[in-house]
Amino acid sequence: MAAFCVALLSLALLLPLLLLGGWQRWRRGRAARHVVVVVLGDLGRSPRMQYHALSLAKCGFSVTLMGFCHSKPHSELLQNDRIKIVKLTDLQRIAVGPQVLRYGIKVVFQAVHLLWKLMWREPAAYIFLQNPPGLPAIVVCWLLGLLCGSQLLIDWHNYGYSIMALAHGSTHPLVLLAKWYEKLFGRLSHLNLCVTNAMREDLAENWHIRAVTVYDKPASFFEETPLDLQHELFMKLGHTLSPFRASTEHPAVERSAFTERDARSRVVTRLRGRPALLVSSTSWTEDEDFSILLEALEKYEQQVSDGDSLPALVCVITGKGPLKEHYGHLIGQKHLQHIQVCTPWLEAEDYPLLLGSADLGVCLHKSSSGLDLPMKVVDMFGCCLPVCAVNFKCLHELVKHGENGLVFKDSEELAAQLQMLFSKFPDPTGKLNQFRKNLRQSEQPRWDESWRRTVLPLITDM
Repeated sequence: MAAFCVALLSLALLLPLLLLGGWQRWRRGRAARHVVVVVLGDLGRSPRMQYHALSLAKCGFSVTLMGFCHSKPHSELLQNDRIKIVKLTDLQRIAVGPQVLRYGIKVVFQAVHLLWKLMWREPAAYIFLQNPPGLPAIVVCWLLGLLCGSQLLIDWHNYGYSIMALAHGSTHPLVLLAKWYEKLFGRLSHLNLCVTNAMREDLAENWHIRAVTVYDKPASFFEETPLDLQHELFMKLGHTLSPFRASTEHPAVERSAFTERDARSRVVTRLRGRPALLVSSTSWTEDEDFSILLEALEKYEQQVSDGDSLPALVCVITGKGPLKEHYGHLIGQKHLQHIQVCTPWLEAEDYPLLLGSADLGVCLHKSSSGLDLPMKVVDMFGCCLPVCAVNFKCLHELVKHGENGLVFKDSEELAAQLQMLFSKFPDPTGKLNQFRKNLRQSEQPRWDESWRRTVLPLITDM
């Protein structure tokens, strides 16, 4: 309780100074070509907000990108002279006191810290805010906009309260408070974006918030990886990940588990009898049940042992998150002879290369609200990588079953799909290759093109 009182006292003492500083900046006028992009989370794991920053910079805006710096953002963003990254301090988990008190202290700290950081930036015409997390960022950014004349734009990726409900239940007081906060203060923004038509309709009907759907689109660096770059990536990953290393060595070739390069001609070819490369990415949170994939892999293992014409598998699950250790323990208990599973965290530049080198993507994201779409699938489609995805309410807005991938509901269906897709692998006439051809022919617009058509007119007309 003492710590909470100290935090409130600090806020009371600092607020007049912050308000005075904001008033002085407002009197000097706001910068018409400056935008602040706020993520109350890890910037390296917030690709959509990175893309907003890059698109704004390409359109001539100077951008201040604020967030936690636990993971390295993409190099294109780091090298852009128009983008300045401001690090926010992430208050680590407080181990002492009741849960409500700990959460209250964290919210007060984040509110004061974020307001302080925003106050001492150059005045901005717009504030782009990612939600979730929006507590306390929505109120803080709205207050700053009120003081300095900035327009607040909220980009709704999901509902924060629905994510909290996964861990605490929908009737928990914190969840109910978060829902009330999000619903009330979300209406304070000048403009709203969202990621699906289903969310746009829900915001309008239940929250009385008008939003514009801006679908996630792959950035330009998500594309099929040339074979020589695939080989270089596999050799690089092989230094730390054994599934990428060749089972046998040969003095005349440089060999990975999937490819080899002739020492004289430097020509890269795929190995005959190579394993299939299956990729999934995750934040290791409650809205992704990886036991579905593990059970499907066990069934696949049994099918190979029974003599089915199936390749060995290398399964790469990338990402960071709270449940990684839990699932790592489960993976370690499996006794798989024909399947190798690894769970690396990849550099931002290596992740698109891996997707562009893989044979199949698997998505286990099941939206907490049923209203958002998995960006990992967007990235996979950008690399022309077919996907098997677990089904939920609005997935049809992205994955077309039997056209660019397959939809499943449980481990039984996923195991059957893996068996069908990898039968007689690599089969140029098989379903897997047909999905890839369909993705190549679809020629969907990239993020920059889509952003200029949908977002840029909105902020230039504000």
